[in-house]
Amino acid sequence: MAGVTFAEVAKVYPDGTRAVSSLDLDVADGEFMVLVGPSGCGKTTALRMVAGLEEISEGVLRIGDRVVNHVPSRDRDIAMVFQSYALYPHLTVYENIAFSLRLRGAPRSEIDKRVQETAKTLGLEEFLKRKPRALSGGQRQRVAMGRAIVREPAAFLMDEPLSNLDAKLRVQTRAEISALQDRLGTTTIYVTHDQVEAMTMGDRVAVMRKGELQQVAGPQELYDRPVNLFVGGFIGSPAMNMLEVTLEQSAGGSLTANLGEDRIEIGRESLDARPALPAYADRRVILGIRPEDMDDASLVPDAPSEQRLRGVVRLRESLGSQVMAHITVKAAAARTDVTRELAEDSGSVASGSVFQGEGALVTAAFGARSQVGEGDSVEAVVDTRNLHFFDPETGLGIYGHATNGSGGTA
Repeated sequence: MAGVTFAEVAKVYPDGTRAVSSLDLDVADGEFMVLVGPSGCGKTTALRMVAGLEEISEGVLRIGDRVVNHVPSRDRDIAMVFQSYALYPHLTVYENIAFSLRLRGAPRSEIDKRVQETAKTLGLEEFLKRKPRALSGGQRQRVAMGRAIVREPAAFLMDEPLSNLDAKLRVQTRAEISALQDRLGTTTIYVTHDQVEAMTMGDRVAVMRKGELQQVAGPQELYDRPVNLFVGGFIGSPAMNMLEVTLEQSAGGSLTANLGEDRIEIGRESLDARPALPAYADRRVILGIRPEDMDDASLVPDAPSEQRLRGVVRLRESLGSQVMAHITVKAAAARTDVTRELAEDSGSVASGSVFQGEGALVTAAFGARSQVGEGDSVEAVVDTRNLHFFDPETGLGIYGHATNGSGGTA
């Protein structure tokens, strides 16, 4: 096993397109690293450079202590799992898993031992004599995993391996992959556009945008302390609500976010976590509120008025465990290149034109007992302990000290 290091690695195509720019990333030996971002952000290109399927234009790539910029793919000691499974349809499951070992000229007894062990690990023992067409999608993906595992490589590379599976099977298979990687301890770089996959599987997650690394951190840190608007809006499902507000400071030193008709008093936890925030008094900032940090005021009647947003329900989605309420509030939605990009990429309700011109459309995850309906006037209680703030000019999160990884300071 070995770690993987990107040192200012870039991929520039002949027409001048920079698919990846100055990527600095250390993947530790045994770590499960997820590269995540929207389509076209450069994550798959980065993975293909590790695999040797794309030439490196700039920088240095190491697997372990060895620079592999010009090492052929077959000599890099890596195994790749593709979205399409890439199984040989005329071979049995046993033969598919054994294929790479036979190419190496491994003894028959060793091949049989390792194939049987791999099949047992993946629950494929009863399918060894079948051909891929007789398997379900999830079983085929396990065979593809088996073909990688049996080689005992220095690193696994996985390119959106679950995207062809249905929703229920994706949840099951991602749990299986996580458990398997934890058991094997093999360095893994996993590419996905699905941020839920990224958050549930990765030891750390690297968020990419337009070929550049935005932030690399553990899943909870990405969620709690996004380095900038893009990470804040990309991580989390449903996406974070972003509103333009003016910060007002009282004589007592407390801060309030003025949305226009409503005001939200900023909680002590938010202020303590963001010592730079008072410097923005009397200035416009972007306020981020996650849908799960809002609830129907009828379910929390004792909440003070300075924690409430008033609006009209435009769409109600009942999910059983919660009610997703899309509400127009009398406030200004944040309008930046980043927020427009996020809305277009997510295909969110807020990016549509149906409710434009009626204020800002926010999404709130109400408790399952909420009885709000479309057209109802509603008050949404905001958990002011978990508010997020961003500088509208730089897009950086407002914290007060240098952020980790690939962010700046604010």
